[in-house]
Amino acid sequence: MPAIQARRAVGAIFFVLGAFLGAWASRIPDIKTMLGVNEAGFGLVLLVMACGAFVSFPFAGRWVDNHGASRVTKLMAPALLVMFVLLSFGATVPLMIPIAFLTGFCIGGLDVAMNGWGADVEKALARPVMSSYHGLYSLGAATGAAAGAGALWLGLPVVVHFGLWGLAMALLLAPALRVPWTSASKPRAAEKPPFLAIPKGTLFAVGLMALAAALAEGAITDWAALYQIKELGYSDTLAAIGFAVFSIAMVIMRFAGDRIVARHGAATVARVSGVGAVAGTALLVWAPGIWGVWIGCAIMGLGFAAIFPLAMSRAAADPDMSPGAAIASVATLGYGAFLLGPPLLGFVGQVLSLRMSFAVVMVLSLAIPFFASALNVRERAN
Repeated sequence: MPAIQARRAVGAIFFVLGAFLGAWASRIPDIKTMLGVNEAGFGLVLLVMACGAFVSFPFAGRWVDNHGASRVTKLMAPALLVMFVLLSFGATVPLMIPIAFLTGFCIGGLDVAMNGWGADVEKALARPVMSSYHGLYSLGAATGAAAGAGALWLGLPVVVHFGLWGLAMALLLAPALRVPWTSASKPRAAEKPPFLAIPKGTLFAVGLMALAAALAEGAITDWAALYQIKELGYSDTLAAIGFAVFSIAMVIMRFAGDRIVARHGAATVARVSGVGAVAGTALLVWAPGIWGVWIGCAIMGLGFAAIFPLAMSRAAADPDMSPGAAIASVATLGYGAFLLGPPLLGFVGQVLSLRMSFAVVMVLSLAIPFFASALNVRERAN
């Protein structure tokens, strides 16, 4: 029963993180106007937030190992709630910069901690559950964005919107934070995890898989619509459908992923998913018509959906690194690709073409089926 309660609690926290990010994304144009900056100026704010997340990873990994993933999660989740509300008060760039950095720090720290707690629960239940957590995150992001659209329709100021949304998320978080759990994620007595978490050995291959999946998701989010409009000649409306198809397919696969992994094993699922991811990306690059593009987007969503959750579960069970350090190291590669990869792909698109950018994604995605066996965990040495 405690593990079932903890599973619900962790799921709620994943949903809340996604809901915060969806709400933030929905009000970015208003916040940009509030700050009185151009695209480059607001890009600096986003960069600062990303830096906050990167800085948090080694700290969060150490904290998870020293204090347990559940305890760190229960501290970082309320901290993020506070920072989310404070974002609406960053009326000037000098004020917004530290708020954005601390918000990014809380996002990154919570991500490491909640994945660690999720891995604890997965171990206690003795069956895969990580994929459904990430499905709840995706569902939360969609819910936050939809609620943001409603706030815009009602004409709510950002301060009112974020205050009300923060209150709603606090009501959802409160029961989750009261669930008792003693985290099993503790380092071995003779082990002192490194501060800078760098994946080693087989875990580096796992990190490359997470990198490929995160890069593909970032590329679809930032460049797929423009690629279809600019290079394939489709309308704005048709181009938007591609991202929607990708997102829906990803959510469906993430909710179904745990049962599939339990039946066929992580390595087999990753290998088949990786082949699908490569094939779907190839369709996006070379499909002759819009239906081919949409089918490619759907296959990409199905193919990439399970990879990042599988990488998190594998990191938490790594025999050579402590759970916190291992999760932080994989998160660094994965989120690094998600945040920094799309700008680099944009550079490729500027020099060559966006078609070639997605061709790069396709080639890098070959790492998933190639390294799928890295998801198998050998016994930890004594």
